[in-house]
Amino acid sequence: MPDQASEKQDSQEAQERSAPSGKVIYRAILAEGQEELERPSAALFWSGLAAGLSMGFSMIAEGLLERYLPEAPWRPLVANLGYSVGFLIVILGRQQLFTENTLTPILPLLQQPTWACLRNVGRLWGIVLFTNLVGAFLLSLVVVHSTVFEAEAKAAFVHMGKLALAPGFGTVLLRGIFAGWLIALMVWLLPFAEEGRIWVIIFLTYVVGVGHFSHVIAGSVEVFTLAAAGKTTWAAALGGFTVPALLGNILGGVSLVAALNHAQVTAGQDEGNEQ
Repeated sequence: MPDQASEKQDSQEAQERSAPSGKVIYRAILAEGQEELERPSAALFWSGLAAGLSMGFSMIAEGLLERYLPEAPWRPLVANLGYSVGFLIVILGRQQLFTENTLTPILPLLQQPTWACLRNVGRLWGIVLFTNLVGAFLLSLVVVHSTVFEAEAKAAFVHMGKLALAPGFGTVLLRGIFAGWLIALMVWLLPFAEEGRIWVIIFLTYVVGVGHFSHVIAGSVEVFTLAAAGKTTWAAALGGFTVPALLGNILGGVSLVAALNHAQVTAGQDEGNEQ
């Protein structure tokens, strides 16, 4: 008969080599969500403002690549690699980005659907969304009204804003669902990605960028830049992009990732309790 100690060691090694289960990932994100809900409002404010400013580097990096790459059919495929830059800064820097919060604080709310928890989620969402947009607004003003970037680069940023605003309310909302879905999936994958975290962020946000999916903060930097340059009104930027993108991101993140993954985990628990 095989040695019991050897069997135990083999079992432990197999467990370590296997991918974490959905329940393990769920518990990791649930703990992170509970931690975020406990953060004071002042900490959320400054972290959210930092994230709004940092997301401007998605527009800046992509716009500069567009500016300097030669005119060719493949140029958008390369330029959209720049779209990932802002997300890398925000996520690796642990700054508060609104679309990440369509998953992490929602799991504690689904676990304990109380008015107190709902108010706390509303507090977190309100502060983070507001400060993200303030950061995006401030950066757009600096980009347009300073001499940091040359005229050709500014023209590339304005062109990006026109493309973001062009589809109309309904299409922006639908594209926002896909963006919210992918960003929430990225958050779901990150806890156990380990050294692959950077590649998970790059690949999934690259798809958001190359697919022209509407991310409420990254895209708002672009349309705010368009408005700051006087090429559209602030009302058109907010009503034509920010609002539908926000609604789409919430629908994509909350319903397609948070609710579905909560359902699969809790359904498994219920079946286990009945047996």
